[in-house]
Amino acid sequence: MMASLANRAARIAKFIWSGWAGLAGLAVFSSVWQFGAEIYGSFVLPTPAATFATLIRLLQIPENGMLVAATGGRALLGFAVASTIGGFCGIVAGYHPAVMRLARPQVTLLLGIPPIAWIVLLMIWFGSGAGTVVATAAVAALPMVFVGAAEGILTRDRTLEDMARMVGLSPLRRLTAVAMRQMLDMLFPALVMALGTAFKAAVMAELLANAGGIGGELANARSSLDVEAALAWVLLSVFALLAVEYGFLQPLRAEAEAWREAARPWGVRR
Repeated sequence: MMASLANRAARIAKFIWSGWAGLAGLAVFSSVWQFGAEIYGSFVLPTPAATFATLIRLLQIPENGMLVAATGGRALLGFAVASTIGGFCGIVAGYHPAVMRLARPQVTLLLGIPPIAWIVLLMIWFGSGAGTVVATAAVAALPMVFVGAAEGILTRDRTLEDMARMVGLSPLRRLTAVAMRQMLDMLFPALVMALGTAFKAAVMAELLANAGGIGGELANARSSLDVEAALAWVLLSVFALLAVEYGFLQPLRAEAEAWREAARPWGVRR
């Protein structure tokens, strides 16, 4: 048990240390932002410092934290629905080529419909509320999860399944221990994209449906031409997305793919 805890602690420390690369990327983005602000002026593009000052002022109001939590909760609920349905359907389609051939046109159709069209339709069908926001996030993210799961199953190494069958593993055990571990290689990147899409769709739905949350505050900033407030709310949405991705999804991926570190030869770096 001590060795397991030590290995997990080492993986967590390595994950945290790798965040320096992300911080460097954010620094580059901030420098480009500052350069644009100096060219176009604060009315068109406020400086990063002014935007962060506005962000801090927004966070000092307790109600704003509840708005961010509401948007994050709606986006996560839509993402969870899309992950469950898309993952299950993708696994079924991956094991049955005929189902995959029937599903591909439907996935292309869903990917071709912009989220704003779903927002209008869902507002007509279900009205303006949290349900419309959650449904929009789920519909926007579902095709990506489906494709990731289906392609992961389709490209699995079937010889490993043959070996598992020879040693007497049940079909369910072969699915969980062999096929799904290989599927994760394609599923996790799809989940990251789906998570970002769910957050974007949720904010857009809130803005158009006047359902509160970050989208509602963006609508208020637009009506008052407050660019600093609009950028601050956008940053809050991005920070909420990053908190979920790097606080839950990426650590989950690291735990699920811990076997890759054990299989990598000594001295080989990613």
